[in-house]
Amino acid sequence: MSKKMLTACPVCGKPLRVTRLRCNHCDTTIEGTFETCKFCQLTAEQRDFVEVFLTARGNIKEVERLLGISYPTVRSRLDAVIEALGYRVERDQNSQRREVLQALDKGEITPEEAIRLLRS
Repeated sequence: MSKKMLTACPVCGKPLRVTRLRCNHCDTTIEGTFETCKFCQLTAEQRDFVEVFLTARGNIKEVERLLGISYPTVRSRLDAVIEALGYRVERDQNSQRREVLQALDKGEITPEEAIRLLRS
């Protein structure tokens, strides 16, 4: 059984570096300091979200349906992934606030979730 690679230190939470690679076929080992891919730095939850997002071909309505979450939550998770990959997310505060309040009004999110989204 293959184990998932840790990307963050279990003690302090800082990123880990790969320092050894080994071929399972011929047993060759290479040591050094290697960069991991940007996607490897995402949390397991973020990687799962990206998988669903790609499976849905970027269709936010389909992501909402598959995950059972609201539009503002999909947008919030997508923004978090984009930022985790090292890109800047431009947020229009007024439209984001409107989306959150509309979702709250429709009962798609709880008041607690709305507060969290409005504070982020």
